Amino acid sequence: MSGPIIEVRDLSFRYPGAERDTLRNVDLTIERGDFVAIVGGNGSGKTTLCKTFNGLVPHYWSGEFAGTVSIAGEDTWGSSVARLSWTVGYVYQDFQNQLVRPTVRDEVAFGPINFGFDDHAERTDEALAAVGVSHLADRFVWQLSGGQAHRVALASVLAMRPEVIVVDEPVAELDPAAAHEVYEQLTALNRERGITVITIEHHAEFIAQYARSVVLMSDGAPVWHLPAGEALERAGELADHGIPAPQIVDALRAAGVGGVARSVDAAAERIRATRAIAPDAPAEPAEARAERAERAVVVEAHGVSHGFRSVSGEVQSVIDDLDLSLREGDRVAIIGGNGAGKTTLMRLLAGIHVPRSGEVVLDGANTRGSRAGRLAEKAAYLYQQPERMFLKESVRADAELFPRSRKDPEATAIVERILDSVRLTEFADRDGRTLSGGQQRRATLAIGLAMRPALLLLDEPTASLDVASRDDVIDMLAELDGVISCTVIATHDMHLVSEWATRVIALEAGRIVADTTPRALFADDDLLGRARLVPPQVVQLGRTLGMDPVPLTVAEFAAALTRTEVPA
Repeated sequence: MSGPIIEVRDLSFRYPGAERDTLRNVDLTIERGDFVAIVGGNGSGKTTLCKTFNGLVPHYWSGEFAGTVSIAGEDTWGSSVARLSWTVGYVYQDFQNQLVRPTVRDEVAFGPINFGFDDHAERTDEALAAVGVSHLADRFVWQLSGGQAHRVALASVLAMRPEVIVVDEPVAELDPAAAHEVYEQLTALNRERGITVITIEHHAEFIAQYARSVVLMSDGAPVWHLPAGEALERAGELADHGIPAPQIVDALRAAGVGGVARSVDAAAERIRATRAIAPDAPAEPAEARAERAERAVVVEAHGVSHGFRSVSGEVQSVIDDLDLSLREGDRVAIIGGNGAGKTTLMRLLAGIHVPRSGEVVLDGANTRGSRAGRLAEKAAYLYQQPERMFLKESVRADAELFPRSRKDPEATAIVERILDSVRLTEFADRDGRTLSGGQQRRATLAIGLAMRPALLLLDEPTASLDVASRDDVIDMLAELDGVISCTVIATHDMHLVSEWATRVIALEAGRIVADTTPRALFADDDLLGRARLVPPQVVQLGRTLGMDPVPLTVAEFAAALTRTEVPA
């Protein structure tokens, strides 16, 4: 490192119409070549701070701005967003909106061509290869999965060869394997090219493994900026701000070891001298399996195939001859790599799409011949992009929309109770589109819960949430038993799978390759590889230590640490 790349002094900013500052008297220095994780609870000011680095604040968001932000010696106030884009590349939390060209190659080449770089073709190929999407170069951007689109957005930034890259929630819509790949790519860019990397992150395990320093934000200002090791030692303070310690740190504490480990192997090495028990795997009683089979079917798919027509006229298959029955009481996690067909399957089950062949029967009604309004009474689908759920002037009005349209006399009381449960009462009169990403996720959950459907389908419900909010969502989903007949999530969040799901459907190329339980999933190396999954840290730790069955939570790990010595 050779001096600061970013200097922020006495910075305050207030959005138009807001009652208080989003940023307050910020002082921050980021050294050239650092890898910085900016953390904090939803609404703490992380994203707004980072938008001052590329000039979006104050040149696009023209609120009340005071103080100075200097990027590579250039004052952003006297510069422009276009000029600053040469220095600061930004992958936004709503990255889909930054894809503006028809094909992947066009998108990545857009910046270099627009600025007149003669080597635009070389820059484009280099950026595509750097994030592993060269094979998608001729694909239309609307054909991409969320994870693929995120990589393309990163490639379009890299093509400008910036000195700083800011990535807002880099793993929010990526499958677990791709999430680590993106961080490995960012690490390589940081180490090999000297690019300063700044990520806005909620997941402590990525912070521990990859970041060099950590900025904790709270109420619009940095609490501290520390080396990553020192930051992780402040586990209690991080937890108070919505960033609980990595599972391996909690596991060390449970083992009586204490301290901080930045990897599973490091934690395992410190625990090997302790004693643990490896009990027999808990088998599900035969009568429990039989009882589940007798539950009423909520939705079923018979021989369902579906795809979408490309510009050339060919139908590209997404779901291929799929059979599935979901029953009352099922907590279903649909998993698989980006592009496996998770979102399409969810929309088929909800009746939003009608299959090209086969049939979907939802609560006794064939979706092919049912009215949309009738299906909406049976199934609620919450979109992967939260902003698509906001139609009215406030979160409360959006949540009340469906029950009021059905003339439910308890609509107001129901919505107030739900808003309180998702911790959005104080934001109830705000337009949902003005909320932070995590707050938007909670608002969409409120909208879905207010519909009180038999089948609730949630597409990536914990993406962009801080860990405290993610845990709240897990608790809320658990509380839906008895209220919602069947809940289905499409997710890359393996913590959500391990702590909530009772049933896991693994997709690969539009086919079901496994219908299993979380514990069996995490013990199956072949399936983990095919589905591009990375188990939660405590599962990895248990496997490294030879525990059988693998623990799904830190509590299970702690319970196993009793009598039997862990194998060396």
